[in-house]
Order: sequence, then C-alpha cells, then structure tokens
Amino acid sequence: MKKLILLPILILFIITSCTKDDPPPVETEFTDAQANDSLYYVMNKWYYWYNLMPQVVKENYSDPYKLMDAMTYKPIDKWSRVETYEEYLDWRNGKFVGHGFRIGVDESSKARIVMLYQQSSLYKSGVRRGWIVKKINGTEIAPVLISNNTEEYTRIVGESIAGITNIFLFEKPDGSEVTISSTKSSFEYSAVLHYDTLNLTSGLAGHLVFESFLPNTLTKNDLEKAFAFFKTNNVKDLILDLRYNPGGSLTLAQDIGSYLTGNSYVPTNEVFAKIMHNDKQSGEDGSFPFISKLNAINLTRLVVITTENTASASEVVMNGLKPFMPVVSIGGRTSGKPMGMYGWIVGDKYVFWPISFKVANKNSDGDYYDGISPDQSADDDITHDFKNREELCLKEAIGYLQTGSFSRKGSVQVTSRPNFSEKPSWRENGFTVVDHIKLP
Repeated sequence: MKKLILLPILILFIITSCTKDDPPPVETEFTDAQANDSLYYVMNKWYYWYNLMPQVVKENYSDPYKLMDAMTYKPIDKWSRVETYEEYLDWRNGKFVGHGFRIGVDESSKARIVMLYQQSSLYKSGVRRGWIVKKINGTEIAPVLISNNTEEYTRIVGESIAGITNIFLFEKPDGSEVTISSTKSSFEYSAVLHYDTLNLTSGLAGHLVFESFLPNTLTKNDLEKAFAFFKTNNVKDLILDLRYNPGGSLTLAQDIGSYLTGNSYVPTNEVFAKIMHNDKQSGEDGSFPFISKLNAINLTRLVVITTENTASASEVVMNGLKPFMPVVSIGGRTSGKPMGMYGWIVGDKYVFWPISFKVANKNSDGDYYDGISPDQSADDDITHDFKNREELCLKEAIGYLQTGSFSRKGSVQVTSRPNFSEKPSWRENGFTVVDHIKLP
C-alpha cells in the first residue's frame, strides 16, 4: 500500500506520485481540457463506483467541475468534488478568511453565535457561543437566516475576503447590548474549541469540543495539550463533542482513537479502521492500526455529542472504537459518510477529490450511509456556551455519566434549524484519508 502523506482535509483522501500509467507530463500551460483528461483517467481507474458512472464524452465539458458533476454516481455520492490548488493549500495549512464563526437560529427565532474559533477577533473581543446577534451593519439578521437567503446574507456580511469590516450588535447573556466592529482576516485556526474537566458525582470527567479533523500544527499541538491535561487529571470518563465536526484526516482520527483507548487498553497494531477500494485497486486495501501515544488515557466510558453536521472522520472514530469499548452518543443522527477520498493534484491548478474507498472498523462494519443514530436524542442548544452545564446535550451527557441512564426513555424529535458557516459548503461534509497523488 502506498505510504500516506498526512494532509489536513475534510474529506478522506490520498495523494501520491505519478505512475507509468498516468497521463504524460505537460510542459506547456495547463488547460482545462488537459485537466479533464486527467480527471477522466482518475475516475475510471480509482472511483469507487466506476462501474456505475454515467457514460460521458469528456470533450463536451468545459472544465473539470462540470465533468466531475457529470461522472459521479448520484444515488449515493454527495461528496466527490474539485477544488483549486490554492484552496487546497489554504485548507492544508489551516488558513481561514472571515470572522471565524458559525451563526444560527434558536427555537425562539433569535440569531445566535453557534461557535467561533479562539483565534478570531470576535473571540478575542469577548464574544462567545450563545450570544444573540441582533443586527449586522444595521440589518436584523435573524429573518435572513430563517428565510435561508444565502445571497442576502452574503450581501450583508460581504464575501470571504480579508479587510471587509462588519458592525455587530450583540445581546449578551446578561441582557446587555454591545456593538463590536470586526474585520475579516486570514488566520490559522485550531479545531480544538474547548477542553476542561467536570467534577461529577461519578468522578472527574474530561470534556473536549473538537470542530474538525484538521491536522495542522496548531490543532495537533492543542490536542496534545488537551490529552496531557486529561492524563494528568487521571480522567476515566470523557465527553467528546463532535457536533459540528464534518471530518478530516483519517490519520488524525487514528491519533484520537489511540489517545482514547490508552496504550494498555487496546494493543498497538490492533485495527482501528480498514479501507477498501474498487476491484481495480484491491491491492491498495489496508488498515490503520491503533498507535502508541504518550498522553493516551485509559477510558472507562466515552460519550459523544453528535448532530447532522457530524460526519466522516468523526463517524470513523465512533465506529472504530465500538469493537473495543462502549460508545454512547447523544444529540442527533450523524451525516452518514463511510467513504473516503484521495486527492490528486493536477498541474498545480486543481485538486480532484473522487470517492476512492470505503471505511469500516475491525469487524468490517461500516455501511452507515443513513448516519449513526444517537442513543439519546437531544437538541443542539445554541442558547448556552459549550461549557455551560445547562446546555441540553452536555446536561444529558453529565446525567448519563452520573447515573448510568438517560433523563427519559425513547427518542425525541431533533429539530434542524438554519445555520450559516463561513466555510465553503463542500468543507461541511467531508472525510479525509490523508495522502495525495500529484499528476502532471
């Protein structure tokens, strides 16, 4: 199996060097017609559902975006995509342009901050999850979100370009109002949004809010600090909040799975995840083992908070741990993406991300296309910050750890409400494997 090259992405992927069967090197300016040739070749050789692809004439499509859309197997594939090489580099390096927040609507039709990065200017100004956003640039923003009018929202806040300034009118949890000016900027962010310990009647529990499996240096360093903190405090239970985590690098999922199982709880080299390709590439099938981690913790119980935004690598962690330990989930049904992608860099102009393999756990379980249903349903309570014990999902998780049961029997209807992320939509439903293949 090719050696995987770590990459921070929201879609299970791999990238490697050209082989003798790849298209010949291009010495002139790279054109979209040549990109289409490369994409057509990759799709017919590596695409997981290559035998179910629609028949196309590649010359009928003006660029690889249109060709990719025409070739994907629509009944299942919602994930294969094309991005520019610059977009890929920004993603890999953890670069972000904007205010660094997600905004949504609560059950009372009020717009609120859903999450924000600690590296953002708004966070540094004191803004936190749960704050009401009354107006942006003098416009009441809740009606725009409720109508799901993305064009109007973009008109109000502007494009994702550094230097655009917006004026926010917030209502704080104490009822007071504050006006804050924020300028969109480019910054590297950490996917670790929060971690702490909770002193419960059942003992000391760890609590980690993790937003994406982005293996940039900042995120990996923060994860190391978080688990070193948990290990120092000898936590035996952990609440892992993946409610907004759309996925990312499979190797980072492998790291987190290894942190959670402990070096003595699950032997190293035991299978964490398997990957399986189409019949043309079955020789590339392989597995990702648990690995030794300095700050691995020996958990007694793991509770995961999930929503419809929980996808890909997040689901792999849940599924990969199930053969070895109880994994209890609270919140909403996950997105359902048991597939992964390899990334092909083409002409330093595009990166192709076709679905290239299926992911399963040690027992070969992995067909969760409809998502993973929670053990206890609970609404995503955006009226409270992540660490507030009155937040519905966290409260349910704490209750379970302290009593061994849920607050009620049976499931409840989880309400899906509008929310807007500054990330491109294709980054909100991803899962990455890790490696890249550079075509000429």
